[in-house]
Amino acid sequence: MDVNIKEKFNALWKKYFDGAELPITFYCTNEEGHAKLCTPDSVPRCIILALSEVRKGSSMCFNAQSVGCFGGRRFLGFKKKVMDKIEYFLSCGIPGKFEGERYKKSPEIAEDSQKYVPSFEAPARLIVFKRWDQLETSDNPEVVIFFAQPVLSGLCTLASFDEAEPNAVFSPHGSGCSSIVTYPYAEKGSDRPRAVIGMFDPSARPHVPIDRLTFSVPMKKFAWMIENMETSFLITETWKKVQKRIS
Repeated sequence: MDVNIKEKFNALWKKYFDGAELPITFYCTNEEGHAKLCTPDSVPRCIILALSEVRKGSSMCFNAQSVGCFGGRRFLGFKKKVMDKIEYFLSCGIPGKFEGERYKKSPEIAEDSQKYVPSFEAPARLIVFKRWDQLETSDNPEVVIFFAQPVLSGLCTLASFDEAEPNAVFSPHGSGCSSIVTYPYAEKGSDRPRAVIGMFDPSARPHVPIDRLTFSVPMKKFAWMIENMETSFLITETWKKVQKRIS
């Protein structure tokens, strides 16, 4: 982690978003020791609920065995195989076997939706989550995740600041963990990486504050956003009115 980028963002975040929650980050690695490895019985089954401790400042490391949720293992890149009968799980269920989540109208639509999910295989055996202020020089954050309230206005506008194309931020349908890991990670190799708004998943909503959504951005784009902050709308009287709501 470039300490200069870390310190620059800290100062600018306090200047323009004072009082708002710091973002968390994640990266994939084969090196142990960056954070304590979670055991299956030490963390909640849902990765979103587990990350509430990271938001408080506790760094966490997961491997394939740490994640109790089948979908979580898939969207963190630890398991390529799709859940059996997922088209029924996402839609109407199978009477006498399991109840469906009814996120899609029919099994056919649910099955077809899977071709749009990015193929993600973790490039390393560990994934580390750390809050921004806990990052050290040995860390290499790949995605930055905000659990955002009114700051979402500023983050979305800043993400579009240096682009003419209107879709610098997008909001794909998917699980909570896919919106903060799978989709933003898939964007990081793009020449024009986009930010992702997420946490619309009804299954994940009980595990985050009622007024929070997520804004996740590849580190490459986030570095550009930091560079743009001091010449953007953040220095205007317009943003000062929004700042009052944040503080």
